[in-house]
Amino acid sequence: MLDSPYFSPDIFKFLRDIKKNNNREWFQTNKDRFENDVRTPVLNFIEDFSAPLEKISAHYVADPKKSGGSMFRIFRDVRFSKDKSPYKTNIGAQFRHVRAKDAHAPGFYLHIEPGNVFMVAGMWRPDGEALAKIRSAIDLESTRWKRITSAKKLRDAVSFEGASLKRPPKGFDADHPLIDDLKRKDFIVLANASEKDLMSLAFMNTFTSFCRTTSPYIKFLVEAVGLEW
Repeated sequence: MLDSPYFSPDIFKFLRDIKKNNNREWFQTNKDRFENDVRTPVLNFIEDFSAPLEKISAHYVADPKKSGGSMFRIFRDVRFSKDKSPYKTNIGAQFRHVRAKDAHAPGFYLHIEPGNVFMVAGMWRPDGEALAKIRSAIDLESTRWKRITSAKKLRDAVSFEGASLKRPPKGFDADHPLIDDLKRKDFIVLANASEKDLMSLAFMNTFTSFCRTTSPYIKFLVEAVGLEW
């Protein structure tokens, strides 16, 4: 398989090194490596994913800006954390709805970390209003929800992940036929990949295929919270 036009072993080398040297002095010394081996390849991937993403949904955005775009910052928010390490040791890119304000909206996500590359679709930790809308949609459109979530193509491609309540949410009986879905606090599906997968020529197709396969699931969530698909 030909090498990726985006990712090389250098991106994993940088992330392994910053994990061992998580301090501002080391980062400043290696800032050119971050730009050349990490940020530029990720932004190039994001830019080129724009066309395939538009075919999946015209309302989703692949934004290759250096700041405030699809790529998450490498700087950690340490305000409420006991761990004051200033830098993340992974890279994340999220492709959001054009009207989404934050990372908690329904979206597609790529996670890059040594030994831990994966793709996610869905909605992580929606707020109370959005969660109520999703649960109501599952209840009212149960046939559609079951058809989407039980589809063999989806089941073969992903695992259903995320946290759930221990008890039924308010307003739903414990014997509801979809109680396990209604108890969810996260609505996400995940597919693992490898470092080799990320560095292959086929990875753009792999990620596009993942997003296309999970798009009915995303579409349900998007419409449940009142956004356009």
